[in-house]
Amino acid sequence: MTKQVPLGADRRDAIADAAIHLVATRGLRGLTHRAVDAEAGLPPGSTSYYLRTRSALLTACVERMLSKDVGGMPTDAADLPPVDLLASFAIGLTRDRRDDLVARYELSLEAARQPELRAAIDTGGRRLRLMLAQLLELIGVPDAEAAAWPVAAMMDGLMYDRVAGAGATLSPEAFETAVRRSLTALLDGLLDRGQRRSVNVTKVK
Repeated sequence: MTKQVPLGADRRDAIADAAIHLVATRGLRGLTHRAVDAEAGLPPGSTSYYLRTRSALLTACVERMLSKDVGGMPTDAADLPPVDLLASFAIGLTRDRRDDLVARYELSLEAARQPELRAAIDTGGRRLRLMLAQLLELIGVPDAEAAAWPVAAMMDGLMYDRVAGAGATLSPEAFETAVRRSLTALLDGLLDRGQRRSVNVTKVK
């Protein structure tokens, strides 16, 4: 049965989502325009119509993941402790968007050989780190823009280990505890001594 996929921007998103899934499940060798058409349930040639080259297809994957990241990124301190905000984001990604994470790591390695792809990944990374810096500034982290890089790197490392490393063997509860403990230690070190009480952490029951 052919999938019903909308036209226009929604169809482009559907193509990117199908491509991401293929990269995550088959690797870059399994990513072809024809395979994307089949995965998305589209007529042959649809992917080529929207994204003519392989480079354009890879870049579309990066841009689609960035769009979802931006939409899910916490933008204010709300009423939750900082650790809860950041931990819920990282844990949610590993639970609900595993394909995106696996594809991102595949594409990051491929970008070492493709300048256009590297530029798209770098641009997206800077945008996310700027959003993270704004959040860190709200909770009182000094020099938040510089601090956003190690915080993002730690979160990336924890997520990578969860989907592609030994962290995959942890129970959900153990992984959540590890994420919260790691973020608490990092944020505690970044905050001024007088502000450290604001970090807090919700214990896993």
